[in-house]
Amino acid sequence: MKHLKLTVLFLFMASLVISCKKENKSEIKTIASTDAKGFNYETVTNDPTGLRLYTLDNGLKVYLSQNSDEPKIQTYIAVRAGSNYDPKESTGLAHYLEHMVFKGTDEISSLDWEKEKGYLKQISDLYEAHRAEKDPAKKLELYKQIDEVSLEASNHCVANEYDKMVSSLGATGTNAHTWFEETVYKNKIPANELDKWLSLESERFSQLVLRLFHTELEAVFEEFNRGQDNDWRKQYAAMLDGLFPNHPYGQQSTIGIGEHLKNPSMVDIHNYFDKYYVPNNMAMVLVGDFEFEETIEKVNNTFGKLEKKEVTHPTLPKEEPITSPIIKEVFGPTSESVSVAFRTEAIGTKQEKMVTLADMILANGNAGLIDLNLNQKQVVQYAGCSPTFLNDYGYHTFTGAPKAGQSLDEVKDLLLEQVEKLKKGEFEDWMIEAVVNDLKLSQTQQYENSTALASIYYNAFIHHENWEQKVKFLDELKSITKQELVDFANTFYKDNYVVTYKRKGEDNSIVKVENPGITPVNLNRDKSSEYLTNFSNIEAQPLQPKFVDYQDAIKKTATNNGIEVSYINNELNDLFDMNIIFDMGSDNDKKLGLAVGYMEYVGTDKYSAEELKKEFYKLGIKYYVNTGSEKTYVGLNGLKENLPKGLELLEHLWTNAVPDQEAYNKYVQSIAKGRQDNKTQKGSILFNGLMNYGKYGENSRLRDIFKVSELNAFNPQDLVDKVKEMKNFNQRVFYYGKDVDAAVAALNTHHIVPADLKEYPEATVYTEKETGGNVYFVDYDMVQSEMLFLAKGEPFKAENMAASTLFNTYFGSGLSSIVFQEIRESKSLAYSAFASYSNASKKDDSNYVMAYMGTQANKMPQAVDAMMELMTNMPEAEEQFNAAKEATLKKIAAQRITKSNIFWTYEGLQKRGITNDHREEMYNTIKDMSIEDLRGFFNENIKGENYNVMVIGNKDDIDFESLQKLGEVQEMDIDYLFNYEKSQEIKQ
Repeated sequence: MKHLKLTVLFLFMASLVISCKKENKSEIKTIASTDAKGFNYETVTNDPTGLRLYTLDNGLKVYLSQNSDEPKIQTYIAVRAGSNYDPKESTGLAHYLEHMVFKGTDEISSLDWEKEKGYLKQISDLYEAHRAEKDPAKKLELYKQIDEVSLEASNHCVANEYDKMVSSLGATGTNAHTWFEETVYKNKIPANELDKWLSLESERFSQLVLRLFHTELEAVFEEFNRGQDNDWRKQYAAMLDGLFPNHPYGQQSTIGIGEHLKNPSMVDIHNYFDKYYVPNNMAMVLVGDFEFEETIEKVNNTFGKLEKKEVTHPTLPKEEPITSPIIKEVFGPTSESVSVAFRTEAIGTKQEKMVTLADMILANGNAGLIDLNLNQKQVVQYAGCSPTFLNDYGYHTFTGAPKAGQSLDEVKDLLLEQVEKLKKGEFEDWMIEAVVNDLKLSQTQQYENSTALASIYYNAFIHHENWEQKVKFLDELKSITKQELVDFANTFYKDNYVVTYKRKGEDNSIVKVENPGITPVNLNRDKSSEYLTNFSNIEAQPLQPKFVDYQDAIKKTATNNGIEVSYINNELNDLFDMNIIFDMGSDNDKKLGLAVGYMEYVGTDKYSAEELKKEFYKLGIKYYVNTGSEKTYVGLNGLKENLPKGLELLEHLWTNAVPDQEAYNKYVQSIAKGRQDNKTQKGSILFNGLMNYGKYGENSRLRDIFKVSELNAFNPQDLVDKVKEMKNFNQRVFYYGKDVDAAVAALNTHHIVPADLKEYPEATVYTEKETGGNVYFVDYDMVQSEMLFLAKGEPFKAENMAASTLFNTYFGSGLSSIVFQEIRESKSLAYSAFASYSNASKKDDSNYVMAYMGTQANKMPQAVDAMMELMTNMPEAEEQFNAAKEATLKKIAAQRITKSNIFWTYEGLQKRGITNDHREEMYNTIKDMSIEDLRGFFNENIKGENYNVMVIGNKDDIDFESLQKLGEVQEMDIDYLFNYEKSQEIKQ
């Protein structure tokens, strides 16, 4: 698993804070114990996570760790079954199986299993014939038969009952993923619903039923299309192909190849499930609010009944050493970049430790060789590196993007120059201890988060990691000397790499397929299986919601010069987070964001910019300055005892910053290149450029930018002065940490401001336009098409939040929502589809009705018709409404707003004109709502709305006649959308 090194929030426990300052001499070892219920488990001494690792009699590993921050449990069910083990003739199988595990069993989702079973056997036989048939016409006829029998089979089941049930628990994050060696199933559940969740999951994993197969297969192919439209994925696949010419890491992609996806074998999928989905090849991970003994007994009573089977994973090919650079090229519409990758040994080896340490010396987001020599000096547009370690091998990947006029080879050479500096030992002696402490801080941040910690546990299972060795890992890094690291670098980093060039251009490997013309299957949303009925009758101990009294939770004091300090005590550890907040942003001063960004590259009369980075890194302190449209934050976080030194250093920079014309010229070059790169990203074009234009037309924040010629003309001294002048404006402080008096004393000593602070400049107002009758289209080289429907609603009303939240759960978001079921499950028209009523984040701003689809271009007419029908006539299903209502209430009941989130949540509420915990009113309102109330909300706020429609896709594939039915089609120029200049004249 990659370590988190780009954003270190320094939220770690006091015990580890101590270990960062002095070496912990206590022995770390594994201890075997027996709990009060008689279950055996292992712990590791000095393990900050408190893991209990159980092994049931059937071989199931159970990772348990307590976290009482909220009454929830993060759950993972991990299987050592990934694409590495796909049959060579059925690549993509493990991933497709992952999708099918959501479809139920002979009990879940079944209305008449005996009848359905017969149809499923027919479908399986037809797929075997389809796979063997070579004549295209006969294959098409067989597919039509599959489609016909599938429609009949759908009469005897209910779509998505699993999702309905798990949603009714109040679960969030319901999903799964597949990779090389793993398939992992995810839910975060309210703690009081553990019994029902265990009952449901033990049934789900007891049996595989491949119902609604061909519609889900088409959804997987839509996912395959999204991968074809993702240049980063293609570059990654090419890199792996170079690193692993024999091993499945490089030769069997998780999504599979198109030919195999179109010719599946249900027999192969069943065989794979029967072989690998057995308890002694699986782990359950639970991190949250529970008691150990009671929980393991419940797990044993459910999952302990699964039958153990012998599991043998295939022996995979070995790779020969790479002795000279291997060159790969990838083409696509996005901006150019280059990667250099070295193959490593597997996870758990000495090489993992050495590469991890080398990686952090090279790039830690602050003071690494790449950070300082390339990014800080703006020698390239961007550069970084990161390691990945797997069961058989790993890889250390370096990535870089060129500045304007810079070749990919120049970027590659600059990256390799930093490796050479490592090999020569051109880094300071204190760096090893500093980066290990940095890793400890990052790691412990994860340990405090139940989801992140649970992820670490399942990764340990998948990769056969001994937890004792995992606990020791970072301490062992600290024992590595500089000379040992240098010696390793000289033996490891040679010409044994794969370089992958991502170039702009047409990709001739794209696979385009015909629309198969699937007959929509029946969803039977008004029916229920006997299993669901019984499941719904199981009662759990109710979980009562807890609401926040913000006035009581957020304390206030002030500095000597009258600056208000809001604070919340950190009761867990000795970390602090201090924010100096200015209620002005780029709306108040267009130059402010530019000036704040430039401060990243300036030094002072005492320190260069690079030296400042090192000084902060030595302190274990992170600082940041960020400007949004309405607010600016000057932040500092880290260890409380270093707050005075960190604040003194920050104030030194703030007061004594010295402009640098060369750095400013490079900064402008970077902005100009960033704009050119930005307009090659389809996500940015749709959700930034087109969406803003759909809302505001020409007068938007997005388009209100300085031209590059204007940027070149600015005096960097004026920008530095603008940042210094910020101190003269009204401001307030939020502090999260211990000992607020000491924090205020530090502010009194170092943060000196005038007695009379200035009022903010008047903000520019950007007026939202009325929507309707417009189709804005951008031509982009892609397989799929993506569409966004946008309708302006009424101004924000707090009283609508309850109805809109329930509506979104029932109608538009989640796997069991109406939109997802109709667009994907029934009609297979998209991999991703959702709709929502979006409440404005600011009082008096407008709410919006929004819908999205990503669909194969030749399915667009059908997809448009299906979506517009849903947005006009909301299907009503009483049972599904009740489940959505129950789910919404349980999610609110299990939600806890704690720690610094109390302050930041309150900040958002105040923007909406709300001063209390609005969830209490929402909860009480939703309790009394009926489907008639939801219908009324739909008819008043959704039905009959006038949409602006934003579309991105390949012009040659789009059916413009279908788009013209939605409004006047206007093809948009990307430079116009973003208000960029056609040619960028950059001062050198």
